[in-house]
Amino acid sequence: FLNLTFNFPNMEKTNKDDFIELEFTGLVKDGEIFDTNRKEDAEKIDLKIGPKPMIISIGHDMILPGLDKDLEGKEIGKSYEVELQPKDAFQERKKELIRLIPKSAFTAQNLDPKPGMTLALDQTLVRIASVSGGRVLVDFNNPLSGKVIIYKYKILKKVTDIKPKIQSIIDFFFKGQKIEFEIKEKKAIIKTLAVYKPMIEELNKRFKDILGYELDIEEVKEEKENNPSPSQ
Repeated sequence: FLNLTFNFPNMEKTNKDDFIELEFTGLVKDGEIFDTNRKEDAEKIDLKIGPKPMIISIGHDMILPGLDKDLEGKEIGKSYEVELQPKDAFQERKKELIRLIPKSAFTAQNLDPKPGMTLALDQTLVRIASVSGGRVLVDFNNPLSGKVIIYKYKILKKVTDIKPKIQSIIDFFFKGQKIEFEIKEKKAIIKTLAVYKPMIEELNKRFKDILGYELDIEEVKEEKENNPSPSQ
């Protein structure tokens, strides 16, 4: 008998709390792409994507619950696909989120609501269902609520350096804001106005839970400096 020894590669897998660089495309089942950070897919829907890869920490609600859970135990560099029911994606549609609003609320902001329009109202994306006289029927449900979602993704690598880890969490908290910070011992110090100190203190617990670092503030004097407004 032949005594054969096979050396199988040691496939690195992901675990909860890992920081990863994620490549993904989200699409409605039997439908179109709605979000992606892949260049070739972004071109299909005329979407401009940023130069930086998406970095998240697994298991900390930085993405949709169903996708977040599916990222655990996956091999680095391998392509995956997951199907998410509404409860694990953008939730079921809720009747109570469909409301009548006076048309004057729109005209006061120089908006002329038309059925089918999608608008940003009170920092929420809403759809105009109908317009009748002086009243507008507005749907506050996420446009993707009630839909089955498909995600195709690949975990490009684990992120081990502390600076991109901190940057990814700050980007998550302060979407669209350019926030300067520096690292001192086990603290990430954001440079911003003193008025934001209570807000930073409120975020500190979650920041520490994810990374094990404290979040603090270094006061700056000029109003033109960073002016964060977090997304929670």
